[in-house]
Amino acid sequence: MERHRLVLGETDLAIWLPPQVWDRDLAKGLNDVLIDSRARLLQYIRDNPDFAATHRPWTDPGPKPGIVQQMTAAAALAGVGPMAAVAGAFAGLAGQFLLSSTDQVIVENGGDIFLAGKKDRVVSVYAGAGSPFTRHLGIRLAAGQLPCGVCTSSGTIGKSFSYGKADAALIVAPDPALADAAASAAGNLVKGPGDLAAACDFALAIPGVAAALIICGPQMAAGGALELVSLAG
Repeated sequence: MERHRLVLGETDLAIWLPPQVWDRDLAKGLNDVLIDSRARLLQYIRDNPDFAATHRPWTDPGPKPGIVQQMTAAAALAGVGPMAAVAGAFAGLAGQFLLSSTDQVIVENGGDIFLAGKKDRVVSVYAGAGSPFTRHLGIRLAAGQLPCGVCTSSGTIGKSFSYGKADAALIVAPDPALADAAASAAGNLVKGPGDLAAACDFALAIPGVAAALIICGPQMAAGGALELVSLAG
C-alpha cells in the first residue's frame, strides 16, 4: 500500500492504496467530489447556522444535500449533534469514491478511518501519550467486516468537543458517519472509569454499531465484533 495525502480546508486525508492506483485523474476526481460536498455542507450551514452549533440531533424537515442527510441520520441514531459525524462522513465519502478504482482502500481523516479490503486489518488504539494502552493495544477487524468505519472520540486528547473524560471512545460501524457520531455519544457518558461499562453498552445498543472500545485512565471496556490484540511484540 502506498500513502497519499489530500487536504481541502479542514478535511486532511491520509490515503493508502495499492501501487499504481493513485494518479492525477483519480486525485482530481476525488478532489472534485470533496469540493462539491464541502460546498453543499457550508452553504447549508450558512442557511441554517444552528446546524453547526447544536449538540442535539437535527430535526429540521427541510431539503438537505446528501452529506447533510448522512450526518443528520447518523447523529439522530446516536443522539448527538450532526457535526459529530462530519469527519467520519467525509472519510466514508472519500473511501467509497476510491472503491471505484480498487478494492483495497484506507482513508484516515483526523483519526477517523474508512477501511476496505480482502484481508484482516489491525488498527492501533491511541489513548494519549501517557496511556498504558497506547502502542500496546490494537483491534483486529476480520475481512468480512470490511468495508467499515473506525472512529474515535476523546475528552482528553485533541480539539474535538466532548462532555466526557474518555481518553478514547472507539466505535466500529459499517457507516463511518455513524461510527463518528456514536464515538462522540459514548465518550460524552464517561466521567470516570466507573462509567466505562455503561458507555460501552450504550454504544452497542445503537442500531448499526458493530463494536465499541472505551478507555479511561488504566481501565477499558470493550464489546461487539472485534478482537483485541497486543502490539507489544
